[in-house]
Amino acid sequence: MASNWCNGLTTGEGKAMKINEMVHQLLDDAIAADNGRKAEIVVSDGPLRQTLIALRAGIELAPHNSPPAASILVLKGDVIVSGVESTPIGEGSIIALTHERHSVKAVEDSIFLLTTVTSIPGQGSHDGA
Repeated sequence: MASNWCNGLTTGEGKAMKINEMVHQLLDDAIAADNGRKAEIVVSDGPLRQTLIALRAGIELAPHNSPPAASILVLKGDVIVSGVESTPIGEGSIIALTHERHSVKAVEDSIFLLTTVTSIPGQGSHDGA
């Protein structure tokens, strides 16, 4: 029997969430939105944040600073992270983000799980602006 890790995700409050349902709804909302994007924090526990971000094809998140630690797991679609280099990230792939300014562009309708650590002792969450 195949398992699907997206069937539930534990929030910082110890409650399980149905991620598959959220993925489809957020992507539909992003496609319909004037700005072509939609996001929802699904885990917030101390400095840990996990956010589902949906982007309509062609939509780009403008260049922004990276937190002390972050990764992107593409759940559906394809995105390109651009900063010092451009890195395509396909469905089912995960990448640790660099500590450089970067942008994220959806090559096709896409949704990804952004995991961030918003503070590390001795480092601000957006140092190097």
